[in-house]
Amino acid sequence: MIAETGAFFVWLLGLDEDTLSVRHMVARAVVVFAFALMIVRFGNKRFIGANTAFDVILGVMLGSVISRAITGQSPFVPTLCAALVLVALHGIFANVAVRFDPFGTLVKGSARRLIQDGKVDWDAMRRSNLSRDDLLEALRLRAGLQDLEKIKEARLERNGEISFIRHDE
Repeated sequence: MIAETGAFFVWLLGLDEDTLSVRHMVARAVVVFAFALMIVRFGNKRFIGANTAFDVILGVMLGSVISRAITGQSPFVPTLCAALVLVALHGIFANVAVRFDPFGTLVKGSARRLIQDGKVDWDAMRRSNLSRDDLLEALRLRAGLQDLEKIKEARLERNGEISFIRHDE
């Protein structure tokens, strides 16, 4: 029975084929989608909701690796194992980053203060590759304001967004 099941999956996924048919590609897409969903759900939930470079890199690499399993550019099972290792590595790095701040800063970056008491730190803006127009756009979109002097503090956060704290009115 186990041998028959194994033979069925070899046939269905085209594991012994040099050229993949539509059946193989569709079956691989279903298996890889289910596998990717499982390992992402099993992994760190931050990866989907957060957009730090640390998380984006996992998304790009995971997509690149698992796509190869669907198209047959790489061996099927080793490719899925590589995807699992990427998600596990992301989880390990995230756990170390939580416990060891310098490592967290290394892999996730750090926030940078752009405004303090209505005054723009132009050196921080230059180091962040942000223009005055970028800052004003973020101010309008995120704080609903047009006047920088109403801002107590603004920071370029680790995920690339600018956060604003208003002066108490």
